[in-house]
Amino acid sequence: MCTYNAVRSPMAAALLRLSHGKKVYVASAGVRAGEADGFVTAAMAELGADLRRHYPTLLEDLEDTNFDLIVTLSPEAHHRALELTRTQAVEVEYWPTEDPSVAEGNREERLAAYRMVRDKLADRIADRFP
Repeated sequence: MCTYNAVRSPMAAALLRLSHGKKVYVASAGVRAGEADGFVTAAMAELGADLRRHYPTLLEDLEDTNFDLIVTLSPEAHHRALELTRTQAVEVEYWPTEDPSVAEGNREERLAAYRMVRDKLADRIADRFP
């Protein structure tokens, strides 16, 4: 879960799907409505994940909200998850993650920022979900 479900949480969900396939149910969502990000699509395609059809989803729009774990990647998402799960038996973990969409520079410099976030998320996922 992140702020707009446009960058960090779609990356994390795709990375977990790449590493674990259908062994685990994964969904990603945001606190506010966002727009698809082409740099995410490009960075994830490098690893074989196709996010061309990803459309940002709000937490409230998820069909299934019975999760064992919610990983939040932005402060706003973390506060919202804690608020929503006060009365539920769900674990919430906060993984502070930079927002690469604020990176400046030419296309390659901006894409490098997305790759860095992608790779950090991949490492964190590998550690948490071996």
